[in-house]
Amino acid sequence: MQDQLRITTLHLFPVLDKLLIELLKSLTEDEWNAQTVARLWKVKDVASHLLDGNLRGLSMSRDGYFGEKASPVNSFQELVAFLNKLNLSWTNATKRLSPQVLIELLETTGEQYSAHLQTLNPDENALFSVAWAGQEISPNWFHIAREYTEKFLHQQQIRDAVNKSGIMTRELFYPFIDIMMYAFPHTFKDTVLDEGTIISIIVSTAIGGQWNIVRTKTGWKLNKDNIQTSDARIMIDPDMAWKLFSKSWTPQMVSSKVEITGNRELGEQALRLVAVMA
Repeated sequence: MQDQLRITTLHLFPVLDKLLIELLKSLTEDEWNAQTVARLWKVKDVASHLLDGNLRGLSMSRDGYFGEKASPVNSFQELVAFLNKLNLSWTNATKRLSPQVLIELLETTGEQYSAHLQTLNPDENALFSVAWAGQEISPNWFHIAREYTEKFLHQQQIRDAVNKSGIMTRELFYPFIDIMMYAFPHTFKDTVLDEGTIISIIVSTAIGGQWNIVRTKTGWKLNKDNIQTSDARIMIDPDMAWKLFSKSWTPQMVSSKVEITGNRELGEQALRLVAVMA
């Protein structure tokens, strides 16, 4: 883990939570039932999933309680399948909860979870690794950063579904996309190219930025340098980026809408970056 790329997010959790509660309190009945880009989930399901994140985080990380013993997981895809099953059972069960109950629970558990995360030593090993970045062991600061992407992503899914802006700002979006780019080197883990090969992703507008991976003797290294000459260079807008890299949209849906210069094959491979467990 490259220390110079460490991303601090703890101070943003209360900001996101406050905006989430304000958003949910403003929704009409029709908006609670609006379809999101997460194909299996309506707005209410996404709100329920956010609550699940708070509750499971508190139960496991704070209280050391893991519930039923799970079957052994032997691969990334088995882990994804296990998490999808957990998520589905939760959203099905919480269909019996009212929006008001969800809001009240999100408000109280959000504060508790943020307070707990503040107690973790950022340099100690996290309870769970960030598998989508190819890590078997992750420090707590990166686990916390991953939790930030979850909170941002799912709130943005709700906002996108009900056409309400609010968090696509430099303060909140840039850390989100910055964290997601830790999946960039892992996307090319099996791709061996000449040393010095550079692939760049540029997320446009003032809320975006530039991220590069450079091939070295030991593998692909991530940096945020302003590199002008890359072997492959992808320009993508922020709205498209969060949907693509969360697997809400597929590379095929955006390949004709993004700008790829240089090696087209490498550029299209970069579009397969996924920074969620999916």
